[in-house]
Amino acid sequence: MSGGVDSTTVAAMLKKEGHEVIGITMQLLDYTDAEGGCCSFDSVVDARRVSQELDIPHYVVNYIDEFKDYVLKDYVDKYESGKTPIPCVLCNQFVKFDLLLKRALELGADYLATGHYARIEEENGVYTLRKAVDESKDQTYFLYTLGQYELSKLMFPLGGLRKKEEVRENAKEMGLRPAEKPDSTGVCFAPSGNYRDYLKSLNEFHESTGEIVNTQGEVLGSHKGVFSFTVGQRRGLGIATGKPMYVTSIEPKENRVVVGDDNVLYRDKLIANNITWVDNNHNDGELYSTLKVKAKIRNRHSASDAVVKMRSETDAIVEFKDRQRAITPGQAVVFYMDEKVLGGGWIEQVI
Repeated sequence: MSGGVDSTTVAAMLKKEGHEVIGITMQLLDYTDAEGGCCSFDSVVDARRVSQELDIPHYVVNYIDEFKDYVLKDYVDKYESGKTPIPCVLCNQFVKFDLLLKRALELGADYLATGHYARIEEENGVYTLRKAVDESKDQTYFLYTLGQYELSKLMFPLGGLRKKEEVRENAKEMGLRPAEKPDSTGVCFAPSGNYRDYLKSLNEFHESTGEIVNTQGEVLGSHKGVFSFTVGQRRGLGIATGKPMYVTSIEPKENRVVVGDDNVLYRDKLIANNITWVDNNHNDGELYSTLKVKAKIRNRHSASDAVVKMRSETDAIVEFKDRQRAITPGQAVVFYMDEKVLGGGWIEQVI
């Protein structure tokens, strides 16, 4: 329970259906470091207050050290290496649906239920992860690392709702405090949305001046760190060329940012690593050496026709039928077949 309307509504719905419900909230940061979002002290207070109103037990679990090891370290490392991280995927994989799931089961729960917008279906003992009915709220892009065991122990009650508005309507009908609470946005540990300020606040993170060049190698300006840029970025480049310019690539070893015209951003191949599959049968690299899929390269990206060519059990070349704009190392590429999530991996390189 984050104290927000989604998880609060889930708890109330399940209790109303007759389930025995326990509320559990993660503390991921020192409260003095969390200004807002699901990591703040206020969120814990809201979750506890709602639990009291629902008359359910409430626990707070401390995963500050684990969050630093699994999520924050990767976040910093990726930005320093010129990549654009997705902390929510790692938090789901290693904290929420590993550590928290284990803790919930230790408390005697049969399932861990969350407010994620996704669906779980089971047939003949095989579990599938499917898109939410309301695709505008679908969160399966951040959940592709879930496997058979995790899916067998999870519940996503909101995935079948037609519209997010139904959640707020249900919350109002049940008299829940967070019914009017705005949705959290951005990275939970940098709720202001300015990840650059967050990175600069870290003692182990250092700025380093480098060059901004065009695709011909001509120097157009300078920067104070490659962490301030991401592929496809137009604003905040600090250069004047008389025409729109976009970040086309980041070269961390040279501490250089390359910019160019928009058409340079379109590519049709990428290398992905650390690939995982929802269905364990897909883990056989030989069986699925080549697989036709719909692939997404970012959460708000429309899935496009692609072929996954496995190079090993965990690495692949993903080739799109049509060129994609701003494929970004550090982001995830997630594979779909219709509404079903097959799996995914991390974008290592654009080729």
